[in-house]
Amino acid sequence: MGKITGFMEFEREDADKLPVKKRLQNYQEFELPVPEERLREQGARCMDCGIPFCNTGCPLGNLIPDWNDHVYRGDFASASASLHETNNFPEITGRVCPAPCEAACVLNINSDAVSIKLIEKSIADTAFESGSITPEPPRSRTGKRVAVIGSGPAGLAAAQQLNRAGHQVVVFERDDRIGGLLTYGIPDFKLELQVVERRLQQLREEGVQFRAGVDVGKDITGHELLDQFHAVCVCIGSRVPRDLPVPGRELEGIHFAMDFLTQQNRRDAGDVLDPTTEILAGGKRVVVIGGGDTGSDCIGTSNRQGAISVYNLELMPRPPDSPAAHTPWPLWPLMYRTSSSHEEGVERDFAVTTTQFLGSNGKVRALQCARLEVQNGRLERIPGSEFELEADLVLLAMGFIHPEPTGIVQQLGLDLTERGNIKVNRNLMTAVPGVFAAGDAQRGQSLVVWAIADGRRAAREIDRYLMGRSELLTPKLAGVLR
Repeated sequence: MGKITGFMEFEREDADKLPVKKRLQNYQEFELPVPEERLREQGARCMDCGIPFCNTGCPLGNLIPDWNDHVYRGDFASASASLHETNNFPEITGRVCPAPCEAACVLNINSDAVSIKLIEKSIADTAFESGSITPEPPRSRTGKRVAVIGSGPAGLAAAQQLNRAGHQVVVFERDDRIGGLLTYGIPDFKLELQVVERRLQQLREEGVQFRAGVDVGKDITGHELLDQFHAVCVCIGSRVPRDLPVPGRELEGIHFAMDFLTQQNRRDAGDVLDPTTEILAGGKRVVVIGGGDTGSDCIGTSNRQGAISVYNLELMPRPPDSPAAHTPWPLWPLMYRTSSSHEEGVERDFAVTTTQFLGSNGKVRALQCARLEVQNGRLERIPGSEFELEADLVLLAMGFIHPEPTGIVQQLGLDLTERGNIKVNRNLMTAVPGVFAAGDAQRGQSLVVWAIADGRRAAREIDRYLMGRSELLTPKLAGVLR
């Protein structure tokens, strides 16, 4: 590192944000740009630690010390080249990744980690603004055709890698817009649609073909795909939400979180929705069940829509304020976290279970809840702890359990794991020759950064399957060949 003592001279800084009152007025991103000089100081904090645990903490194996050093020296072109060596979409992970790399940062042992996520986002945005991110079409074509089903982060990463290897790639997407989770699952105030679209344009200009509004398994069968393509990569995500089958679940006003979030993203994109099916939080008492990222997204969206109040219930006990003893560095620490959406207004409650939904005239009016405590390693209901919580809108944000088992999964007879995920071998191939699976569809619900890593790995395996060898890099190989 060029600034050996940088970590002793500079404190960690994060991007400034617009005031809560102002950012609640729209659905735009609210983090403010960081001046170059401040970024260079943050890059200087990356120590000459010898073993970059940040690299191993990142599922993509990002070469973090390399691009931190480039930023410190003011060489953003080299920083972008180093960043894109392992990550197809750093402007996306720099916005939505929880940054396990920062948890693994050596500075995090007894100080504040390097602002890796901020630097990553800034490098990518600067590269787009300067025009240095340009299409990279292959020099020649192999004559092989690959179908990618699903245009989320795994599908897009696989598509870009396979296309750059010279294969003709067609991405099929059931929704009317390309992007999957990136387009319809993440609120615009965290990831604006234009950020996704500018990257999609790069893929189009490189030669990737997109076919939106095509429901594979209905509009085109799995067997038709096998006839038309030399290989298929299934990246359909884990889209079956976890339900809460308690009395009163049928009441009006209880919805899955993703239905609520998708509608708002469609409004932001300019769509006009059917008013009879709209889910809106304005003027309502909202209860969000589930304390993860999706629940946080529901909180931010509800406040922007003008909810009277927002209450967040979590089944598990409140995490400790500092990392739990059983998750020491460099592991991802179990600890209490406050997201930007939490800052905007919410009442959070932990170790609470919902036992029943109460209604009036067919509409939900309250939740009947009870408090929990850990006994012999299990959560048990505390006798006499029952209480009611008023609600006009309940959003179920309790995660997803597995991919949809119908459609192409059923048509091709793909084997499933005990959890209902698509079963693959060590090369990410299913039991059907030439059919691979990547991302949440085979891994289970996970992070965007893991989806990109899986997509890159699947692309390499498909390339090897088609050509007998591959020069595409995976996260593991990127660290070996640097």
